[in-house]
Amino acid sequence: MRRRDLFATAGATALFGPAAGRAQTRLPTVGVLVVGSPGSETFWRYFRESMRGMGYVEGQTVHYEFRSDQGEVGRLPVLAAELAALKVDLIVTWFTPAAQAAKEATRDIPIVMALAGDPVETGLVASLARPGGNITGLAGVGAELAEKAIQFVREMLPSGHRIGALANAPDPFAKPFLEHVGRGAAANHWAVDPIPIQRSDELGNAFMAIRRDPPDAVIVQPSLPTTRVAALAMRYRIPAVSVISGFAENGGLMSYETSEADMYRLSALYADKILKGAKPADLPILQPTKFELIFNMKTANAIGLSPPPAFLARADKIIQ
Repeated sequence: MRRRDLFATAGATALFGPAAGRAQTRLPTVGVLVVGSPGSETFWRYFRESMRGMGYVEGQTVHYEFRSDQGEVGRLPVLAAELAALKVDLIVTWFTPAAQAAKEATRDIPIVMALAGDPVETGLVASLARPGGNITGLAGVGAELAEKAIQFVREMLPSGHRIGALANAPDPFAKPFLEHVGRGAAANHWAVDPIPIQRSDELGNAFMAIRRDPPDAVIVQPSLPTTRVAALAMRYRIPAVSVISGFAENGGLMSYETSEADMYRLSALYADKILKGAKPADLPILQPTKFELIFNMKTANAIGLSPPPAFLARADKIIQ
């Protein structure tokens, strides 16, 4: 597999310099707020490992208050309010709905986005170089990746003409996600069927409806329960793609993704700097610049799909 994971930001070198400030004299408390999908487990593992590597040992030098919406984004505002009421020193969020809920809950507690889709377009920050306010962190580029992913779908299914777009309707990122899906589809002369999902328990019925008039493929918004989506797509023999790390590894057909492990480690570095006195407004938003195409051949065989060799040659990783 070719590794192509670099991160670009104005002034990013400051991130890797000596940590500012002296060690905390009391046990800092870090609130963690996540959208409850399988990817959050990867974030939580890498984030804690990175924090531990910088000397933050849980129960000894740091305390965590972890909150997950358990797959129901409507719970996030209450969970964010809980963390604010606890007066944690920092809130780390995973995915756009969690960052939005944290922003609404506090204007004073620093917030680090471990991953959020286009935080400028969704109104989370003023700009990437100068975020302002109490929020900084890492911006995913899932919406833009959706455009590129559709190009890959077109190469994988040269005779196709229609794609379904599974969108997590309560997520503010759903709007830019669908907009970029539309642009990618138009550029590749495909039609789009938007499929808004209000609650995760609607997925089964959604796929039953899709099966009655199946598109050539579906593209999945990352904040949905992607492992369940992959299983349903397999059951109904529908090619499913997404722009989140781990989708193909968990049974989806294809992922076009950034290196999330590196992003989560960087979010821990930002958390460390803030706990030692840095201001979120002074830390520019980081963005990924390199990506990987991962294809699951096992899933392709299971659903009876034989992609062109030229497409497979473009994959950075093929899961056999």
